[in-house]
Amino acid sequence: MKKRTIWILVAAMVLTFIALFFVQVRYIRLNIAIINNQFNESVRRSLYQTISIVEENEALEYLAKTLDDDSFSGKATNQIELEEQHQLLKRRIDSLAENTDPSKSKNFISSQARKRSTIEETSRYLQEQYQQRYSRSRTILEQAVFRWLKGSEEQSISDRINFEDLNIILETALHNNGIGLPFHYSVVDKQGKVIYRYYKNVPNEQAVQNDNVYTQRLYPNEESSNPAYLQVIFPTKKEYIDHSLYIFLPSVIIVFLILIIYIVAIVIIFRQKNLNVMKNDFINNMTHELKTPISTISLAAQMLQEKGVSNMSPESLAYISNVIRDETKRLSVHVEKVLQMAIFEKENSTLKLTEIKVNTLIKDIIGSFSLKVTNKGGKIISNLKATDDLALIDEVHFTNVIFNLMDNAFKYRGEKSLILTVETYNVKDNLIITIEDNGIGISKDDQKRIFEKFYRVSTGNLHNVKGFGLGLAYVKKIVTEHKGTIKLESELNIGTKFIISIPILKNYEL
Repeated sequence: MKKRTIWILVAAMVLTFIALFFVQVRYIRLNIAIINNQFNESVRRSLYQTISIVEENEALEYLAKTLDDDSFSGKATNQIELEEQHQLLKRRIDSLAENTDPSKSKNFISSQARKRSTIEETSRYLQEQYQQRYSRSRTILEQAVFRWLKGSEEQSISDRINFEDLNIILETALHNNGIGLPFHYSVVDKQGKVIYRYYKNVPNEQAVQNDNVYTQRLYPNEESSNPAYLQVIFPTKKEYIDHSLYIFLPSVIIVFLILIIYIVAIVIIFRQKNLNVMKNDFINNMTHELKTPISTISLAAQMLQEKGVSNMSPESLAYISNVIRDETKRLSVHVEKVLQMAIFEKENSTLKLTEIKVNTLIKDIIGSFSLKVTNKGGKIISNLKATDDLALIDEVHFTNVIFNLMDNAFKYRGEKSLILTVETYNVKDNLIITIEDNGIGISKDDQKRIFEKFYRVSTGNLHNVKGFGLGLAYVKKIVTEHKGTIKLESELNIGTKFIISIPILKNYEL
């Protein structure tokens, strides 16, 4: 994938996420506004209902007082009405009795006329009674209203309102409108002086913001020089709105998951891009490294073909043979590097695990490697003191691990004579192998990436060290697949120490 294409893809992902993020934020803000408006409307409706009920209760109270004052006259009027109705009923019974007497059948027509006259009289009487009752009720109501208006002008708010009833009315109104939050309210005058205060599920007065205070005037239809106001405060309103937003928690989580996926995708894209560059460099370097021994071998073969083996001196033949042998060995090393690289294409390598005495294996490796070290004036110190060194390992791959670490110590020895120390010892049920040198060391920054594939440590002015950045990555992979660990301790210009820990046979879990 081209670099430009990658950047376009990354830009598209970033813009997409930014757009999604702003849409989500706008959606949440809109819902916060809706929830807040619904809450405010419910509170205002509750306050209006409370004020209306308080006014109605006061009006009913004055009406009851007016009726109590007029109770005596009301009883007299009712007694007169009862007597009149009793007399009317008596007349109607007498009339019915006369109509049923056989001796008076001759007067049937006249009795019917009297009967119609009686019904008309009764109807007229009832109409008069209803008019009297209506007139009396209207008079009582007018008296009650007059007394209410006159009394309200003379009384203070504390005298007009029963605050215990107000507590119940306000709490009921809020509950009926779906508001169950703790609250406290105050009745104040126009100067803000508190006349009465009540707390509902709020142990102490809490500091609140202005938008949490709701105000409604008491008796709003009256023209008063000293009006009073009902102020209700909800200290936990913010928590209530925040709690209402929990419904959006899944969508917020999804947005953050998308962000994480985008970040991981971008990291993977750039990592793959870097790996691709390093892989191309590896192929180029490997091609160059393979061409040299192949060209040398080809040249040696050509020399043998041109001069003929019979015409060559023994010295020339020996020289050409040594060249072919050395270049073939060099070619084999490069092929081994390619095979190591192939291992990384598999998540798990196919290891042929067998029971091996690690001390014996390391002795053999030191024996074959010591000549290379001593030829350059160095030495190898071995201290194989592990008492339990039987482990389940792949002999070929584990030999490569030890050889690679020792070879790295040889290549990065600098100008010093190499002193290579190899130790083994037991810690609990694990076998510890340490390989320490006195070479050029590794910087702190390089130590963080030393086991990454294709990563190579800078050697400064040292240009004779060749490689492809696979050795230590290969070592890390093989040790891990042996259920072990590898650690690094190093200081610049002092040396490097690798510490390998693998389980011994009795502690190995298949």
